[in-house]
Amino acid sequence: MAQVAISSVAKAFGTVKVLHEVSVDIADGQFVVLVGPSGCGKSTLLRMVAGLETVSGGTISIGGRVVNNLPPAKRDIAMVFQNYALYPHKTVEQNMAFALKLRGTDPAVVAERVKRAADILDLAPYLKRYPRQLSGGQRQRVAMGRAIVRNPQVFLFDEPLSNLDAKLRVQMRTEIKELHQRLKTTTIYVTHDQIEAMTMADKIVVMRDGRIEQVGAPLELFDRPANLFVAGFIGSPSMNLLKGTVRNGGTVKNVGKPVVEIAGTAFPVPSGAVAEDGQAVVYGVRPEHLEIHPDGVEAKVSVVEPTGSETLAFVRFGEGEMVALFRERHDFKPGDTLKLKPRLDQVHLFDAGTGKRL
Repeated sequence: MAQVAISSVAKAFGTVKVLHEVSVDIADGQFVVLVGPSGCGKSTLLRMVAGLETVSGGTISIGGRVVNNLPPAKRDIAMVFQNYALYPHKTVEQNMAFALKLRGTDPAVVAERVKRAADILDLAPYLKRYPRQLSGGQRQRVAMGRAIVRNPQVFLFDEPLSNLDAKLRVQMRTEIKELHQRLKTTTIYVTHDQIEAMTMADKIVVMRDGRIEQVGAPLELFDRPANLFVAGFIGSPSMNLLKGTVRNGGTVKNVGKPVVEIAGTAFPVPSGAVAEDGQAVVYGVRPEHLEIHPDGVEAKVSVVEPTGSETLAFVRFGEGEMVALFRERHDFKPGDTLKLKPRLDQVHLFDAGTGKRL
């Protein structure tokens, strides 16, 4: 079994700590994505699992075996990098077979594994070509094939799609997910792109400044972000996060119909949230959860972005600003006035001081 257990792992470069007691359990066959902004420590953590960085504290186990002091070659992992790192003077077939030949693997076994990987990745017609004769997506598939032939316990992907254009990224995203569904190999995938994380992962680990902010299934993080950072990071376009103050006495569970006052405008409070009268809060509502309604907040359109399938409207109310997303067609123009009402069952309330969900 290829469970990966990361327990209280820390990493320091001299006196600078970049990972702070990080713990993640990854089940056998699970696809886990480490996501976060640049510098959050996700690639460093992946390199520690791979054995390319030393562990300053804690333990990393693969298949029940602690691998802290094992060299990469003995960890039974295969890594795909952002840079394809292919040998330019070797053919696709030779690139994919190289690691197995170094191990002294029987040539018949090498040929069988290369053929299997080429069939899985649709590379059979290109086995005699050199990397310079391939597209970016084909080169990335060769790099993946080189990992597949090793038949590892764990696949590690370090931002493998960053060098591809937008259309090819979408295609490769689907191919990697389909590959995982077919091979069912435990996979750890690093990206800064939350769309990649949402569409590919069984479980997402959101990181910031060397710490884990939240762990959960993609829709769990989307529907119930634990704090302001996760709320703003997960989702595209980003959640509207509006600073305000709870008004109208007592807790929001009282019958006085408390509101959140934002830039002089009253917004309804989500049911189930608890906040004190006068408490500074952040009101979170995703653009797609704002609806045109006669009882809504009056807002003036400043910018319209039609994409075909969706229309984004950037609006101002008083001194506040927010974005609304509509999936039906609207002929909005700058200066138009809309009345927007948030769907209360989809509103999030956070404490302004701690950033935690209320």
